[in-house]
Amino acid sequence: MTQPRTVAILAGGLNHERDVSIHSGRRVAGALAEAGFHVKMLDVDSNLLQRLDAIEPDVVWPLIHGSTGEDGSLQDLLELIGLPYVGSNAHGCRLGFQKPVAKTILSNVGIAVPDSTSLPQSLFREVGATAILDLVAARYGFPVVVKPAAGGSALGVSIVSEAKDLPGAMVDSFAYGNQVLIEKYIAGSEVAVSVIEVEKGEPFALPPVEIVTNGRYDYDARYNAGRSEYFVPARLSDDLLDRCMEAALTAHRTLHLRHISRTDLIVDADGTPWFIDVNSAPGMTQTSLLPQAVTRYAEENGMAPTDLYAQIVEAALTF
Repeated sequence: MTQPRTVAILAGGLNHERDVSIHSGRRVAGALAEAGFHVKMLDVDSNLLQRLDAIEPDVVWPLIHGSTGEDGSLQDLLELIGLPYVGSNAHGCRLGFQKPVAKTILSNVGIAVPDSTSLPQSLFREVGATAILDLVAARYGFPVVVKPAAGGSALGVSIVSEAKDLPGAMVDSFAYGNQVLIEKYIAGSEVAVSVIEVEKGEPFALPPVEIVTNGRYDYDARYNAGRSEYFVPARLSDDLLDRCMEAALTAHRTLHLRHISRTDLIVDADGTPWFIDVNSAPGMTQTSLLPQAVTRYAEENGMAPTDLYAQIVEAALTF
């Protein structure tokens, strides 16, 4: 009898998204156990290398969100160890994790991105915050979105409608990183499109998920059940659904992502999908968007969601 493959799920870590990562890890661990895998959950701490050596997993599934997990460093470590892992390699992670970099690359291939400026905290100290913020207000008007240039789960993100609130938003954002992205606010429907790649070079998009929330889709609205409502597929025309899925596929390919990704878009009143963000290690909690899309795709294709997760693990062994 063939022994089940062992999958080591990395969850936790020491960044701001630790709790989300742990919930993601537990959910994926349950799905893979149901699919017949032998699953071990490991934290990313000083015992990680020893525990990986003791377990000798066939595949590692990193579910560390934000820094360490999505900036390429954890992937570089797994490459040094020589372990196959689910998700993008370090190169793809770095391209996607830095929002200004991803926006520039995708803009050059025709994806609509909001006009933006990215500035480090050191420049504010050297030049003076007041002068810079006056230039921002004159360039973009209001509202604008202020967010960390890297990071996720809407941590440190503010929508600023008046000049007097801009300094506070900058302080909040700098609490999560040394570089801030200020971008023109785009009004419209929030849509997330997940991409799965179980055969190299043949990624496919899952049904787009539309998010409706009373107020901003912030950390609380993302992870506390009942704060947001989801529609799968999104309530868009077939043409717009196709355009959203194509934008996500373009982001996945262009940024050299692998196995799994999620692209966040805003579809404005004119029907333009605007690229907002891409995630190389999407959330997998009960309220996360990729699992909802997986469930709908599985229903449409007569399969169990666990089958698709199993295919993702097997893909990590081949490319």
